[in-house]
Amino acid sequence: MAVSFNHTIVYAADKKASAEFFAEIFGLGPPQPMFGHFMTVTLEGGVALDYADANGGVQPQHYAFLVGEDDFDGIFERIQAAGIDYWADPARNRPGTINHNDGGRGVYFSDPDGHFLEAITRPYGSGTG
Repeated sequence: MAVSFNHTIVYAADKKASAEFFAEIFGLGPPQPMFGHFMTVTLEGGVALDYADANGGVQPQHYAFLVGEDDFDGIFERIQAAGIDYWADPARNRPGTINHNDGGRGVYFSDPDGHFLEAITRPYGSGTG
């Protein structure tokens, strides 16, 4: 049986604002309301991030996205233009820089709710470095 990822729920203090932030930074189409209580951002292959308002505080999660080289350029430009802090590593020991792991590029940054987002151009273990 083939297994593929379809969607996940991302809790936010303001689902609309958080979904719009993600779509803007990643250069995607605008979020769409789904099932009345989600704001959905659709990724390649129909995978969806369904943003929902949290009841109480938001427990930050980590979400990593494999992107193309040209897409990375745009994402990184938008991060910088928005004045968002970013790091080359998940421990946040290398601020203001990107990594070149596995011969690609990667960057870590936080969304408005503290979710730790990552954009990489090569899967881990796929190359050198």
